[in-house]
Amino acid sequence: MRSDTTTTGVATVPPVRFDTKIAVLLRTDLAPWQRRNVTAFLVSGLGTELPEVVGEPYADADGTPYLPMFRQPVLVFEAAKETMTAAHGRALSRDLPRAVFTSDLFATGNDHDNRAAVRAVPRDDLDLVGLAVYGPRNAVDKVLKGARMHP
Repeated sequence: MRSDTTTTGVATVPPVRFDTKIAVLLRTDLAPWQRRNVTAFLVSGLGTELPEVVGEPYADADGTPYLPMFRQPVLVFEAAKETMTAAHGRALSRDLPRAVFTSDLFATGNDHDNRAAVRAVPRDDLDLVGLAVYGPRNAVDKVLKGARMHP
């Protein structure tokens, strides 16, 4: 990767084009607080199961350590319920790593009850309000067909 120096002496790095994509799809009828909550829960699943999506730890100029974060942007999209259901089916058929958030999870308060709520419903009957997927860019783009970038 080439690095140039600006007139201020700060190194600049050309933009990186990732061959993979991290995407979150949210249902359009969620309240603002629900959108933020669902997004946070969904991406936490990707980071724990896919070590390749997580970069190196951070540190400030004083050496204070900070946790590592994703090595690439997380793109957030939105869609109606029907598009969400179709995207879920496409993610499954492509066997992409995925995380789901169902409407039932808004009524639970802990990890055990969250997992029980999802397990209680057959796959085709899940009331999905959020889906996170990771994989090759073109495969994730196909999963998200019909969705639009979150405003």
